[in-house]
Amino acid sequence: MTDVTYVEKACAYITRAPGELLVFEGPDHDGLQIPKGTLESGESPREALFREVIEESGLGTLSATRRLSTDVWTRRRSPPRRYVRHLFHATVHEPRDRWTHTVADGGAEHGSEFDLYWVEPTTAREFALDLDDYVHLLPDGTRTESVTSASD
Repeated sequence: MTDVTYVEKACAYITRAPGELLVFEGPDHDGLQIPKGTLESGESPREALFREVIEESGLGTLSATRRLSTDVWTRRRSPPRRYVRHLFHATVHEPRDRWTHTVADGGAEHGSEFDLYWVEPTTAREFALDLDDYVHLLPDGTRTESVTSASD
């Protein structure tokens, strides 16, 4: 039997008024992403959240941060690799509608560029790594439900 590898991740659903969700497209990513990353040794999920948000977006101040959920997501079946994802919601006051952030932490993503922008957080939009599965947990007024007609 093959041992399963578990990797802890902190994931940030960051919104601003009037109901916009921060996303990015960056190197080696399949689809829309939200700021997220692996917990470092001895780091709590909340500490990792703030570190990853700064590293991937350059945003240094988050408001009203709260935990949404924790799940276990299968990244790879063979050899088994699962992510224990700690999902958080936070708000931010950010005037920029779009910007590019270059990672400058000296780590594995050093020099990578992330193109960040705001989208309407709808349950119909798909994100990489199935992270769209939790948009419905964002506070009312922040998200919209997908609407389909009877003919769809």
